[in-house]
Amino acid sequence: MLEIKPIFHALCRSKVGAILLLIQIAITTAIVSNAAFIIQDRVAFLNQDTGYPEHDIFKFNVMTFGQDVDINQQIELDETMLRSLPEVIDAAMSSSIPLSGGGSASDFSLKPAPQEGLSVRTAYFFIDDHGINTYGVNLVMGRNFSEDEVLVTNNVDKRPSVTIVSQTLLNELFPKGNGLGQTIYFGETPLKVIGVVEKMMSPWLKDSRPDNLAFIPYINAKSLAQFVVRTKPDQRDAVMKEVENLMLKNYSKRVINNIKGLDELKNQYVAADKLMMRMLIVLITILVLVTALGIFGLTLFNISKRTKQIGTRRALGARKSAIIYYFLVENAMICGVGLILGCIAALLLGQLLMQHFSIAALPPSYIAGTAIMVFVMSLLAVFGPAKRAANISPSIATRTI
Repeated sequence: MLEIKPIFHALCRSKVGAILLLIQIAITTAIVSNAAFIIQDRVAFLNQDTGYPEHDIFKFNVMTFGQDVDINQQIELDETMLRSLPEVIDAAMSSSIPLSGGGSASDFSLKPAPQEGLSVRTAYFFIDDHGINTYGVNLVMGRNFSEDEVLVTNNVDKRPSVTIVSQTLLNELFPKGNGLGQTIYFGETPLKVIGVVEKMMSPWLKDSRPDNLAFIPYINAKSLAQFVVRTKPDQRDAVMKEVENLMLKNYSKRVINNIKGLDELKNQYVAADKLMMRMLIVLITILVLVTALGIFGLTLFNISKRTKQIGTRRALGARKSAIIYYFLVENAMICGVGLILGCIAALLLGQLLMQHFSIAALPPSYIAGTAIMVFVMSLLAVFGPAKRAANISPSIATRTI
C-alpha cells in the first residue's frame, strides 16, 4: 500500500502541471454539470405534450383580392368543402395558430376593465364551433360552442358571450375548482366559461404561461385569413399537396400560401433551442476530451521525468501493480481537489444562470453525476500511461546509474 504523503511531496515538486490540471478539472465539472442540466431541460421542453395531434394538422393562409364575393360566405363555403374531403376530419378558420410563435394575447380577469382584480395573461383564438375537433384537443368539462353562439360579423361593436378555456387557465383564475359556468372578462367583455380543455398550448411555448389559452366563438373575416385542417392519420401530406388547387377551384381570385404542418411550425419556433442544445453537446464533448488528454499528457510527462525512479523501484522489487497504483492515487488526489473546486464553481454558475436567464436551480444530482463521470474518466485516462510505466525495464531505466 502506497503512502499518500510521499505522493503529495512528489506533486509539490512539480506543482505547476498539477495546478493547471486541477483547474481544468474544476472548469470542466462546473460547465459540464450546468450544460447537462440545460440540455435535459431543453429536451423536456422540446418533447413536452402540446395537447395537439401535431402530425395530423396543417395550416395555410388565404389572401383574397377579388371584390365580387362576400368573404364571410366564402369562408363558410371553403370550410364546407374542406370538411367534405374523405381524408379530412375537420377544418376551421383560426385567428392564430398554436406553437407558431405568433398570435394574440391579453389579460383575462375576474372583473371587467378597468376594475382591479385577479388577472391572468392568456392567448386567445377566434374560432367557430369546429375549433375543438379541428385541433383535436380533449374537452374534459362542459360542452362545445353551439352554432348560434358563434358570432359571424364585420361589426366590431358586437361581442361574443361564451368561451372555452384550458384547464390551466381555469385553475389559475378559480383555484378552488369552481370555474365552469363562471364569468370571466376579456377586457370589458363578459364571457361565460362553458367548456374546459384538458391541455392546449398557446402560440408561445416559451411564454411564462404557455398553456393558458381561450377559444372565443367570433369570426370577423378579412382579406387575409388562416385556415387549420386536421386530417386522418398519414393523410396530411396528400391533402397539403391538393389544398391550393381545391381552394382556387372554389374561388380563383386569391392566393394560397404558407402551407405548413403544425409540427413544422413548432420546429421553426424551437430551432434556436435545438441549435443551443447541439452547441452545448459539442462543448461538453470537447471539454471532456481536452480534460482527458490533459490527464493523459501530464501522466506521460511524469513518466518521462521519473523513468529512472520507476526503474529503480522496479529493480528493488516493486510490483507492476504498485507502479500503476502510484499514478492512479496521484491522479485521484489532483482530481479530488479539482472536483471540490468544480462543485463549488458549478453551484455559483448555476446561481448566475438562474438570476440572469430564468433557468431553474441546478439540482445537486447533476453536480454529483458530473463529478463521478469526470473522476472515472480521469482514472481511465491515466490507466494506459500508468500501465506503460509499469512495463519499464529496470535494466533500461537504470543503465546510466
